[in-house]
Amino acid sequence: MQDLEIYIRDLKAGAVVRWLESHIKQLVLDDSDVASVAKGSAYFGEERLKITLYPQAFGKRFTSLIIEGEKLPWSSDLDCARSAWRAMETEVRCSPGEWQEGEAVENEKWWRLDVRGEQLVVWN
Repeated sequence: MQDLEIYIRDLKAGAVVRWLESHIKQLVLDDSDVASVAKGSAYFGEERLKITLYPQAFGKRFTSLIIEGEKLPWSSDLDCARSAWRAMETEVRCSPGEWQEGEAVENEKWWRLDVRGEQLVVWN
């Protein structure tokens, strides 16, 4: 199974559903309460996707979005982040590579997409 993970700053209710509806089908996700974990599903082609929103990731202002499946709508976290940025016009961040759960992230650079463009930055 593959996954995509991006971090969305100051996520607005309904924004993820509005964005994803044009990329996947049969989307079942309630993102009306952005303060609570939300789990859902959808299809990309014939492949079922698992979608999860985790609020307050990396502090109170970011929500983690994870999309898991055998076949995904984007080929990388950065491609997914670019699409989200265009749709939501709020800062979006993602890992630049193959970060693994449990690895230190203190000095790792992350892609930050916002009105200033795309930049590799230290998270804080």
